[in-house]
Amino acid sequence: MSDQRPHFSSFRQRLLDRQRMFGTFVKLPTTQVIEMLGQIGYDFIIIDQEHAALDRGMTELMIFAARASNLAPVVRIAEFTEANVLSALDSGAMGIMVPHVASVEKATAIVRASHYSGGSRGFVGLSRASNWGSAGPVKHMALQDSQIAVIPMIEDQHAIDIAGDIARVDGIDALFIGRGDLTASFRDDPEAATKVAEISRHVAAAAKAANTPLMMLPTSKSDFEFVASIGASAMVISSDHGFIRSAATAALKDYGA
Repeated sequence: MSDQRPHFSSFRQRLLDRQRMFGTFVKLPTTQVIEMLGQIGYDFIIIDQEHAALDRGMTELMIFAARASNLAPVVRIAEFTEANVLSALDSGAMGIMVPHVASVEKATAIVRASHYSGGSRGFVGLSRASNWGSAGPVKHMALQDSQIAVIPMIEDQHAIDIAGDIARVDGIDALFIGRGDLTASFRDDPEAATKVAEISRHVAAAAKAANTPLMMLPTSKSDFEFVASIGASAMVISSDHGFIRSAATAALKDYGA
């Protein structure tokens, strides 16, 4: 199935074209799970440095496995620094996802760190990103600038009203609405789900007005219909942790335990 998908390097263009794509978060420090996801037919993975114990060496191996399996590797860095962005991109990531982006200034800095032209990305000639020098320096820089997706997460209440401004920053390729953190911010408010749904509609409308694609994580079939209805085209389905837990729970139930 994997060879029927567009090449992983087309991830950003497919994102901008609002093609329906499916991905998942990957938290386990392994390559085998990623190979399986590629065989199953996912379009991309998000390697989760924010919430998993993934160091630079393991992340590089996971990126290698993704590219070999025709999966676009996106790295959710733990926090924004130029060094963290550079590490992921030189290792061959096709996208950078950054948590808790709540200002235009931070969004602009992320874009600069992710790009050569007009940016501040440090250059190295021999890396997985450059196919070990085969493209040549000028072509390598041009390809990277055209193929790397920059995706800020809107997951703080004080970011909601400026989501449109963040989406309009030149070089921001999509917004990801982090409903988990937004929901948690309401603590035990019984209206949390309703409030987050309204926030999602607001941010989605801001993204649409800015002509910026939207990524979301649907939690059920009905929720999938909701996020699709407000404009999400790139869908993040659960995580490797979630898949293991749900499958193991179902198996135990099936066998009567």
